[in-house]
Amino acid sequence: MPESYTDAPFLTGRFDDALAYAAAHHATQLRKGTPVPYVAHLLAVASLVLEMHGDEDEAIGALLHDVVEDGGGREALAEIEERFGGPVAAIVLANSDRVDVPDDEDGDPRDRGAAWYRRKVAYVRAFPEKSPAALRVSLADKLHNARSILLDYRTHGDDLWARFKQGQGLATRVYYREIALAFEREEHRIGAAARPYVGELRRVVDAITALAEEHQGPDTRVGFDG
Repeated sequence: MPESYTDAPFLTGRFDDALAYAAAHHATQLRKGTPVPYVAHLLAVASLVLEMHGDEDEAIGALLHDVVEDGGGREALAEIEERFGGPVAAIVLANSDRVDVPDDEDGDPRDRGAAWYRRKVAYVRAFPEKSPAALRVSLADKLHNARSILLDYRTHGDDLWARFKQGQGLATRVYYREIALAFEREEHRIGAAARPYVGELRRVVDAITALAEEHQGPDTRVGFDG
């Protein structure tokens, strides 16, 4: 089959500008526990969004989705709105589980864990209010993260969980199971091209759970409520 083309580029200079902005913001950041530049994750998320037939605003939102919660805060959110528009800023805000105050890395680990838990519960429970565009970016983000977790779990075993500072990874597994359920509940709103990725996320999350059961036995909790 011959290659097909559009009459005008689907991705414009706005996408190029967003990639440069994201690369500069995350310039020294690496994926947890790896030598992989963080921008690799952002490019993967943008790629998945485009595969889901997301538009340019969604692809830009994918590139910028971690800027606010990874230190940019409200100042970065305002700059994103000014440079890339309100729809992009709304996508980024909907995909930020914190805006104002980062975790205190030097505080009591129990306090950090409780704060992490509250943020993740709030993020999942806000799914019904998220736009389809924001949901597609979130789905791409969580799917790429889950795939990376599964691959590294197969490679490194339970040593993987040290990256997350959560013991043997129970909290992370609970969170991803809740995320998979949340996307299944909202599947009717995300568009036909994105729906297969909900099933793919479920398969990856279930594979992580099954592998953890091989290593550790059954998890003591399935979801947020037990």
